Amino acid sequence: MKLIIQIPCYNEADTLPATIADLPKQIDGIDIIEYLVIDDGSADGTDAVARACGVHHILRNRRNMGLARSFRRGLDYALGAGADIIVNTDGDNQYYGADIARLVEPIVAGRADVVIGDRQTQTIAHFSPAKRMLQRFGSWAVRHFSGVDVPDAVSGFRAISRTAAFQVNIVSSFSYTIEMLIQVGQKAMAYEAVPVRTNAKTRDSRLFKSVFRFMERSGTTALRMYAMYQPLRTFAVIGAVIAFIGVLPMLRFLYYYFFVSGEGKIQSLVIGSALLTVGALTFLLGLMADLIGRNRQLTEMTLERVKRIEQIALARGALLPPAAEEPAIGEEFDQSGDRQHEQQRGGVREDRG
Repeated sequence: MKLIIQIPCYNEADTLPATIADLPKQIDGIDIIEYLVIDDGSADGTDAVARACGVHHILRNRRNMGLARSFRRGLDYALGAGADIIVNTDGDNQYYGADIARLVEPIVAGRADVVIGDRQTQTIAHFSPAKRMLQRFGSWAVRHFSGVDVPDAVSGFRAISRTAAFQVNIVSSFSYTIEMLIQVGQKAMAYEAVPVRTNAKTRDSRLFKSVFRFMERSGTTALRMYAMYQPLRTFAVIGAVIAFIGVLPMLRFLYYYFFVSGEGKIQSLVIGSALLTVGALTFLLGLMADLIGRNRQLTEMTLERVKRIEQIALARGALLPPAAEEPAIGEEFDQSGDRQHEQQRGGVREDRG
């Protein structure tokens, strides 16, 4: 069984050596362990540091593309490299590397396809009380959106089986954590959460500038992904709220018409009728979105099969390795449209795309 530990990095030259040194060299049930660094357009020589540290695989984005896209690209590459299990960790050495054994154990044992590391945020010293409260509230909200009961929903320390990696399709550009959990719930993947330890803080988060900005972007992502996978329910609720508001002026019209003067408030009738019409139209939009969602599910099934066919072709040598292919839509590429290429330096594969 082959494990690839992927590390998305952005200007992590200072912390990457400690992160790599902290990673396990062997784990029970795992035959091969390899490291993959996705350098997200760093300007501090992160890729050179990774090469000097003996990283087996290096992908480099020519410009900063964001955590979610780098994570997605890493998954695709790891599948092409033959990974049976993929573990994602951070380049700032936030997570305790030895706990990777805890993450992969449920997958090795066949109990789970996705395992989320629980940082036990209530015990982390550098988390303020406000941040702990927000973390708990955020996990509660994500749990209700996704139906996946994990205590640390935004933890980036997670393990994914090969089967699950084929099914995960990240489309967000901000963070993959919430979107991935929603897909885990919607696609009925087996999951577990295991307690993990964290190392001392090395730097502030670069994913967001403030807690409120993080909440805003995370909430938007969760709502968008939930609407994508549950469009009928989402639009039905919105339509019901609008229709309920529309009923109120209609009741006012009827009250005045029957019990006051025999004449209704015509403006209430107009407003109420308009809102009821909008509510009905919103529900119909939900029906249409639900039909589109069914087609999206068929598209995802097709995409999963295409991925599997690509891996079979790759194993037979009939397809170029992932690092040598043209970048996918939304991935980094230069204006001349040059193909990505590989450079073998000391046994390390570097993707310049």
